[in-house]
Amino acid sequence: MHVRVLGCSGSIAHGCRTSSFLVDDDLLIDAGTGVGDLTLDEMARIDHILLSHSHLDHVLGVPLLADSVMRRRGARGPIQVHALPETLAVLRDHVFNDLLWPDFTRLPRASEPVLALRPIAVGERLVLGRAGRAVDVLPARHSVPACGFAVQAASGRQWVYTGDTGPNPALWAALAHHEVAQLVIEVAFGEGDRLLASRSGHHCPSSLASELAQAPAGAELLLTHLKPGEHTTIEAELASQLPGRRWRRLQAGDQLLVD
Repeated sequence: MHVRVLGCSGSIAHGCRTSSFLVDDDLLIDAGTGVGDLTLDEMARIDHILLSHSHLDHVLGVPLLADSVMRRRGARGPIQVHALPETLAVLRDHVFNDLLWPDFTRLPRASEPVLALRPIAVGERLVLGRAGRAVDVLPARHSVPACGFAVQAASGRQWVYTGDTGPNPALWAALAHHEVAQLVIEVAFGEGDRLLASRSGHHCPSSLASELAQAPAGAELLLTHLKPGEHTTIEAELASQLPGRRWRRLQAGDQLLVD
């Protein structure tokens, strides 16, 4: 299983794109600004989108992608957008409302839309894509209803994306019996913004270090969602919090492989 990091920053700046990961060539996990680096042909091959929550930095690529590929889908049918019911409600009410953006769940024709919205639930196992890959919907703890995803490779090992989350005991309980190859977990703020991180449902180095004591052993630790301009500070603080622990900060353009 191949994962292309399209975006992994907590906001935008030069070289910083917000959260989006392309699994193989047909499954998009979150749809931040990194979606814009795909070619039109690459966009047209996406059959499924998984959204972790409703915040703009994770969903803004959905309406723009729909507009770009509407005439290129042919007989492939609608792109299936999978998200919690609360996330889908935000998309219906505040994005695809013909005010902020046209309703691509009814375009180009109501009988043949480019997008179809599909509710999911934490704890559910989805089977998606041409490869029939299994995806487990994981609990997240954020300022709005949110979830994460564990995508299973052919070997049975999993690529886990926590989405935006603060301290979350339910996540580790859900992963207790999973064979996690890579753990993509957020750390959005430095210690100077520890209170803000707590209030907004994000990690800072100290909260992440505490959480990782419960993380699956042997998983490669990959950091995402760092705020632009804060990388050096956050990485230094995390090194102090996790002496001897190996981790890597993701960057847009990284290519990940899970076998």
